[in-house]
Amino acid sequence: MKLKFILAALCGLSVWQTEAQIYDTNNVVVQTFAGSGFSGYVDGLGQQTMFNNPKGIVADTSSNLFVFDAGNSRIRKITPDGTVSTFVYGNPGGPLSGLASASSIAIDHANNLWIASVGFGDLERIGSDGSGSSIYWSGLGLPWGVCVDSQNNIYVSDNNHQLIWRRFSNGTVEVFVGSGNTGSIDGNGIFTSFNAPTALACDAADNIYVWDSGNRKIRRINQNRDVVTIAGGPASNTDGQNPSFISVSQMCVDGSGNLILACGSSIRKMSVTTNATTLAGSFTQSGYTNGAGNLARFSSASGVCALGGTIYVADTSNQRIRSITNNPSVQVVAGANLGIGTFTGVTITGTVGRTYQVQSSPDLASWTTRATLLLTSSPFLWIDQSPVSGNKFYRAVMLP
Repeated sequence: MKLKFILAALCGLSVWQTEAQIYDTNNVVVQTFAGSGFSGYVDGLGQQTMFNNPKGIVADTSSNLFVFDAGNSRIRKITPDGTVSTFVYGNPGGPLSGLASASSIAIDHANNLWIASVGFGDLERIGSDGSGSSIYWSGLGLPWGVCVDSQNNIYVSDNNHQLIWRRFSNGTVEVFVGSGNTGSIDGNGIFTSFNAPTALACDAADNIYVWDSGNRKIRRINQNRDVVTIAGGPASNTDGQNPSFISVSQMCVDGSGNLILACGSSIRKMSVTTNATTLAGSFTQSGYTNGAGNLARFSSASGVCALGGTIYVADTSNQRIRSITNNPSVQVVAGANLGIGTFTGVTITGTVGRTYQVQSSPDLASWTTRATLLLTSSPFLWIDQSPVSGNKFYRAVMLP
């Protein structure tokens, strides 16, 4: 009996993993770039705006950011000065209806957006003019991750069929790598296997990086279709020369060839020599804190992109877009561009999942509907974007 107890104790210890976190030494600082922290839908400037579970984020050639605002089924555009606007929205039954169930976003070198819609099983292409179209091909299962190479070829991870597809810029589609069998086999082309591949990224040499979520591995694929595992495996978060990852939502490659990874409560960096460090956040603590990388906190951060020397993060549960830089600066707004507006915020405490109307009245007699919204959280803050003037009363009514 004593021997069995000792063996059981050793087996229990063998599955316990330490989590070694090594912070980047570039003295990075985390700031809030856009979003008030309240869940909702408000365009405007910087922290006076609202998002509803922002997930993916990319940047175009003019330094504009595009955010997949999942809860609002919209793509929001953020200009370099922090102005947030709605670029496109998902129209139920229309060409961009797949935005309601999108899983990732990428941008090509002509500034076209590509959205992988896991719910609709297709790609949504959004032109730089906002026009949209849906693309599907036979054999495509659950498109989860998407990225673009230097020739504007599109790569899609098929989470259901364990494949990485390639769609050439002329529209031709082929299986890039993967046998279709579930596994973790390195090798060449179709003689390889994956287990639920999700996030993708592409570097300057057109190497494709795959977060192979079922195996908890990062795999690299060159243009000869050679697949090699470069990191991961153990069910743990560990920085260093042999890093491991529990989860990765989105990846990108910065100007130095480092792989930047959004990992929920932390943003991590892996060099070309596969040495990993944490840029900001914590393996074990989530929350909302700006400041130095080791003190900063994120909550379900699921999107990341590199723009110049700055990393932008879609901090999903904090309803914010955050920036990570090692050279933060205060931006003073010139007098001619500085204005003060008075806006009313109405807090609704109600039933999540029900639809409410917000109404206003100048005299408590005649009421005008100002907004109709689905309550996604309670309490819910709605902001009247019309400046306050004169008497204005508000009420909210729950619809049948």
